[in-house]
Amino acid sequence: MTRRWERLLETKPIPLLEHLLEEVARLLAAELRAWPLSVQEVDVATGRRFAELLSGAGPRPSEAVFTEALQLARWDVERATDAVDDYFRNRRYQQAGLTEADRPALLLVSRWLVEQLLSLGEATPDRVRRPEMASVLRRLERAFSAPG
Repeated sequence: MTRRWERLLETKPIPLLEHLLEEVARLLAAELRAWPLSVQEVDVATGRRFAELLSGAGPRPSEAVFTEALQLARWDVERATDAVDDYFRNRRYQQAGLTEADRPALLLVSRWLVEQLLSLGEATPDRVRRPEMASVLRRLERAFSAPG
């Protein structure tokens, strides 16, 4: 029995920032799965465009929407504007089986993710920067691509 606890003591401790990023990814994954997304403020013009999605009146978007939105959010956080421009200009979401009807959900989810991460960055000045935000998104991508 003591070997079990010795092995645990010998493991490398998890740095606080790493633990925070893991916890943020876990919380965001839970919110993404609990549709509709919680949104604090929406301007009138945007609200009309996303009213059905924000109210939860319509069906939950497909898993492909979430997978693609995670990629878009990561590009946004990494400031890969050329990749985002190419994605929409060439309608790359169609390669994932998405249609024009899925585009509002794709935009909403990706924007929601970026806003959540930017607010985390504001709440933790000089601790959670864009590379750490991208790390959270990569964790989310793994969570959404994992079976089950």
